[in-house]
Amino acid sequence: MQYDANNAALGNLSALIDFSKLINSNLELNFILNNLLLTCFGKFHTTKGLIALADENGVLKVRVNKGFKEDVINSFPQIDAEQLNESKKFNEFLRENQIPLFRIIISNEKFLGVLLLGKRMMGKDYEYDDLNFLETIVNIGATSIENSIIVDELKSLNRNLDAKVNQLASLFDLSKEFGGILEIQTVVKLLVFSIIGQMMVSRFAVITSDGETKNILETKFPKAELEKILAGLSLESITAPLEQEQLEKEYCELNGLGVSLIIPMQLQGVTKGLILLGKRISKRPYARSDIEYIYSVGSLAIISIENSRLFKETLEKQKLEKDLELARNIQKNLLPNKIPQIGQFEIAAFNNSARQVGGDYYDVVKLDEENLLFALGDVSGKGVQAALLMANLQAFLKSLCKQKIEINSATDMINDLVAENTIMGSFITFFWGILNRETDELHYVNAGHNPPLLLRKGEIIKLKTGGMILGVMETMIPYMSEVVKLERGDMIICFTDGITEAMNIRGEEFSDEKLEEMVKQYCSMGAAEILDKILEEVKLFTTGAEQSDDITMLVVKVKE
Repeated sequence: MQYDANNAALGNLSALIDFSKLINSNLELNFILNNLLLTCFGKFHTTKGLIALADENGVLKVRVNKGFKEDVINSFPQIDAEQLNESKKFNEFLRENQIPLFRIIISNEKFLGVLLLGKRMMGKDYEYDDLNFLETIVNIGATSIENSIIVDELKSLNRNLDAKVNQLASLFDLSKEFGGILEIQTVVKLLVFSIIGQMMVSRFAVITSDGETKNILETKFPKAELEKILAGLSLESITAPLEQEQLEKEYCELNGLGVSLIIPMQLQGVTKGLILLGKRISKRPYARSDIEYIYSVGSLAIISIENSRLFKETLEKQKLEKDLELARNIQKNLLPNKIPQIGQFEIAAFNNSARQVGGDYYDVVKLDEENLLFALGDVSGKGVQAALLMANLQAFLKSLCKQKIEINSATDMINDLVAENTIMGSFITFFWGILNRETDELHYVNAGHNPPLLLRKGEIIKLKTGGMILGVMETMIPYMSEVVKLERGDMIICFTDGITEAMNIRGEEFSDEKLEEMVKQYCSMGAAEILDKILEEVKLFTTGAEQSDDITMLVVKVKE
């Protein structure tokens, strides 16, 4: 018995030495895997086995197979190599295909793959000595497998390195060319020539975007069809190269036009343009290094295109900014520097334009020791045109104030003056009133403005009496006025729609209802306090959203 055991051990050792010499004589991966599997077949008398290796993503893929049918191999589970022992799919595969034995292939603590063996031909179980022998040859094979993989990777790296060196040399030359060009069409020509020369393509397009406008700078695709497709496409949403498979799924219209590759041209992570390429003349697919090269050339080109555009814009913008800053300063000076107070009336006001200059307006004018005039207006639109119309309104108002004309008749005159001095489509919503300290009366006219809120003992009265908005046409129906007897503690909230229509990031409006609820809640506060509270709530509501309209508010509180 001892003699037989010694002979078996010597036989195993001899087989291991022969196996080691064999698989180390060749660094070709399939040669190593096939001999590892065949050695197991010869030693254990089995006719079924396979070896699966982890790919670059760590997923097991069958590399060699003996004895298993194609449908079995196709059903091999796509699992993460590191989760092998815990995988239910893998255990089900072993059970369904009656595979009694597997060994994990590890080299230098790196998981390489797994070897699976079917049942032995004579129905015998794998014995202890068999398992030890299998463990040994798997360990020997693991080193050869790892060496072969490393050699293949080095060969691939060398090929890629040669290509990279050539591309870097080309990019270096192109960077010098692009850097000295400020003419957009010249930049595009250089971009196109550098790509078609390297990639050998005959169909291409270069597109840039400056906000909502998309510019086709160069195209060999049908331009009319391309423009139609681009109209519904957001360039900014394309942040990474799109290859054939993804184009077929997500951009089928462009793919149908013949586009096989889309490369975004980006500045600071924002897509400013696209390079569209058709199939290569050689029919070869675009390699990863090709895509990287095109992306790099596109990045150089878009910098030059943007520099050219920005250079022209800067000159125009500098002039415009000087004009707008002057207009802003003039407009700020048109608003009251200090709000006059009179008797028992406490007044506070606020204005903030959505742009450098705006179309909202308010004024507070002390007419005499007994009367105080306040006004609030909202000119249609924004920007310089609205600001000029607002300035005209203020001039009309200041002029009429000195003539002591009844407020309803004065409104008729203001409307006629505004109608004469506005272009078609411009108008002003306007509210104004006169407070009398002796009688505690408010005499007002509302010309189509958001009705101010008169808060009295928790109830809201809306001040609506007046007529149509200013500037639409000359006065046909005279404006009406109303006199309101004010009581101690009354509060008047005048506002423009920049308050109630202020939007949050979800597109929801602040609303009249929310404003009215706030007014009731804070009715005991002073004019300045409730003004600050409302503005704070609006600011909180619109956090993260851009101010879309001018905001103006004026509050009058009758002291108790």
